[in-house]
Amino acid sequence: MARTLADQTLALAGVFQATHLVEQLAKRGIVDSFALEASINSIFIQEPDSTLEVYGDYDGIKTGLRQLRDHLTARNMKNLDTLKYAAALLKLERSLNSQKNLMADIGKGIDEAHRQVDHFSMLHSAVIGKLADIYSNTVSTMTPRIMVNGEQSHLSNPETVNKIRALLLAGIRSAVLWRQTGGSKWQLLFSRKKILNQIDQLIHIS
Repeated sequence: MARTLADQTLALAGVFQATHLVEQLAKRGIVDSFALEASINSIFIQEPDSTLEVYGDYDGIKTGLRQLRDHLTARNMKNLDTLKYAAALLKLERSLNSQKNLMADIGKGIDEAHRQVDHFSMLHSAVIGKLADIYSNTVSTMTPRIMVNGEQSHLSNPETVNKIRALLLAGIRSAVLWRQTGGSKWQLLFSRKKILNQIDQLIHIS
C-alpha cells in the first residue's frame, strides 16, 4: 500500500465520511445513498491496488473529503459528533490491531457478507444486517464503546441502527487503511496545512 499524503488523506476522509453518515442517520434518518454505498462497499475491498480503489473513485469519497476539510478548518462546529466518532474509531482501530482473534472474526464475517452481496444488492437489509452483527460482536465489545447521539425515533428503528453499525464498521476499515498508509495522530497535529492542501487538490480532481 502506498504511503503518500494523498493516500493518507483519502483514508482519513473515509473515516470522516462514515462517521458523518452515522450522525446524519442518527439525527435525520436519511443519508445520501451514493456516499452510503461507497462507504459500505469499502468494507469488501480488502486487497486494493490503490487507496482510491477502496472508495471506487473520487466521487465516492467526496463527502468525506469535504467533511474532513470542514473539521480541520473548524467550519463544521454543528456536526461535532462526526469528529467525536472519528476520533473514537481511530483509537479503537489501534487497539483492535492487537486483537488477532477479533480481527479474524471480522475477516470471516466480511467474507460471509460478501457472499450475500452476490445474491442481494450492496445495500440490501440482509447484507447491512450481517455487517451490523459483525460490528456488534467485535468492535462494539471494546472500549471506548461508541455511543451514538440522535433522535430516538431514528435510533429505535432497527434498519437505521443496522446502517449505523455497518457504517461504523466501514469507519474501522478506513481507520485500518489510515494506519497502513502511514497515517498518525502527529500528522493531524503538525501537518494540518499540508493535509488541507491535499484535500483541495483531491476535491478539484473529483
